[in-house]
Amino acid sequence: MLNQNQTPLLNALKANAARPHAPFYTPGHKQGEGISQPLADLFGKAVFRADLTELADLDNLFAPQGVIQEAQQLAAEAFGASQTWFLVNGSTCGIEAAILATCGTGDKIILPRNVHSSAIAGLILSGAIPIFLNPEYDAVLDIAHSITPNAVESALQQHPDAKAVLVVYPTYYGVCGDLSAIANITHQYNIPLLVDEAHGAHFAFHPQLPTPALAAGADLTVQSIHKVLGAMTQASMLHIQGKRIDGDRISKALQLVQSTSPSYLLLASLDAARQQMALHGKMLMSRTLQLANEARTRISQIPRLSVLSPPSQGGLGGSPSFEALDETRLTVTVSGLGLTGFEAEEILDEKLGVTAEFASLQHLTFIISLGNTPADIQQLVQGFTTLAQEYRQTNLTLKSQTWENIVSTVSHPLHFSPREAFFAASEILPLVKTSDRICAEIICPYPPGIPVLMPGEVITKPVLDYLQQIQAMGGFISGCNDTSLKTLKVAK
Repeated sequence: MLNQNQTPLLNALKANAARPHAPFYTPGHKQGEGISQPLADLFGKAVFRADLTELADLDNLFAPQGVIQEAQQLAAEAFGASQTWFLVNGSTCGIEAAILATCGTGDKIILPRNVHSSAIAGLILSGAIPIFLNPEYDAVLDIAHSITPNAVESALQQHPDAKAVLVVYPTYYGVCGDLSAIANITHQYNIPLLVDEAHGAHFAFHPQLPTPALAAGADLTVQSIHKVLGAMTQASMLHIQGKRIDGDRISKALQLVQSTSPSYLLLASLDAARQQMALHGKMLMSRTLQLANEARTRISQIPRLSVLSPPSQGGLGGSPSFEALDETRLTVTVSGLGLTGFEAEEILDEKLGVTAEFASLQHLTFIISLGNTPADIQQLVQGFTTLAQEYRQTNLTLKSQTWENIVSTVSHPLHFSPREAFFAASEILPLVKTSDRICAEIICPYPPGIPVLMPGEVITKPVLDYLQQIQAMGGFISGCNDTSLKTLKVAK
């Protein structure tokens, strides 16, 4: 057992920030002496004194032998891994590295169609061929959940030469599928199970939360420590266990997708966040769950609003892709008020002082974390109370072709691999002329960053209609060259 009270990287950074010396190395602001005054006024000088480079005492992220290695070993023990890597380019680079380390050009990987855009980037970088599985779709709630064990088993029977399976756990809505069953099936083929656990870094620290991916049998998992715990934005971790993943290949892949000038502020925040959770995680998560349950209970009592609840509370009945729900994730259905999720989000943010994580056509989703307070919950509940009383409409008409419906029921033929399509000769056409052409760019509403179209897929009219619908209702479309969505890039 390691001493989880320790913060070796944070301590080394603190000591070097305070050490008197003449700095003739990067960064150019030289511990804040050259920083602009407006920036210094906003952040103070202390943060810039700690903005250091790979000094002798601070170790090297790509060949750790000192304090970074010690900090990563502490994190591995705290999160239940055999080996852990700190990430400064977010979970995005972790997902990309996981695919690069397990798949080469032409290798097959099985994954859900509602993966994050980082997985598509991993396909483009590696040249891997995706075998997409449609997630289970709840037509009542208009939410796509997880893929099922049966779907994975069927895909592996058809593609026994697949090199890996990748699963999203939990989804953006906090829904967790039966990961243990998927792991058992995947391991029967002796291939690794990779997990995008970006929103599940807190699972290891409270028994009321869903089973952590590693405990469920995953071989590799990537977690955004900044999304739900106390690290700074972009600070994430990649964990592995067992012998199906080559740690050296992970290290080499990460060198391709991470900055060679990693921020020690981000790295130290990972060290500190790990210590905080190792020492106080259960208490912090107990408090967070209490706040989340209060919000869920009170908002569910507001007329014409409903909330996504765990299966034990009648969440989704017997859906095989809904094994558990992260109860710190709150999804509120607002269509009963005659409002779209986008309209409700705008009112809450601009007029009622409540900002959601993201909106969809019928829902708003909120992340309740260790940083929230009882006052936040009171403002959230009051915001929805006011929304229901003062902003209710009666003219909402939602089109039936929502994204979750599209991704679950409409085939997107993949004529080229994502890599081939990405690098193929292309042309830009008016949107109305792109139906049945092959897409050459990644296009997705953001958040949550799930692509509606990706390089290599045939563009269909329902998808074009959906994108225009999202844009008309106030959603934001990212990834496309033309942000006005009047044109699209297609393969020639």
